[in-house]
Amino acid sequence: MPGREITVNSLKFDRSISRSWKCELIASSRAGLEFVGQFETDVPHHHLGMIRAGTISHEHFWLDRWYSIFRFHEPDHTLRNWYCNINLPPTFNDGVLSYIDLDIDIVVWPDLSYEILDLDEFKANAARYSYPKTVIAGVESAQHDVLTMIENRSPPFDLYD
Repeated sequence: MPGREITVNSLKFDRSISRSWKCELIASSRAGLEFVGQFETDVPHHHLGMIRAGTISHEHFWLDRWYSIFRFHEPDHTLRNWYCNINLPPTFNDGVLSYIDLDIDIVVWPDLSYEILDLDEFKANAARYSYPKTVIAGVESAQHDVLTMIENRSPPFDLYD
């Protein structure tokens, strides 16, 4: 039901909560969900710099895909960047969306240039948590899919078309 407050939980592979936040459900279908949220405080990020309080986050989750895509807008609504998480497909129950973050992220700038982040963290956690081969293959496939979406300007990377 659009307009409903939702909790999003980002989990580690052992299912412990890494981060949690509130947002609003704005669209849903059998394939996926879209939320909008707002940063309540300044958040320093080692690759993105300072994400200011008031930054707006449009969050796209697909229930059958191994990634999620966030589009960040500055408090004045100008596009800041996209942030793509490689993750296991999420679950959505009783107003809570949970996903297992598989470490690799892709930041996409307004000119659609991009950087792949946290490959070292992925390797370390793959060893620490003994990621199965199916998970490693899923991560590689998801990364390829997201890069193809960026290069083809597929939604949600089609703001300028």
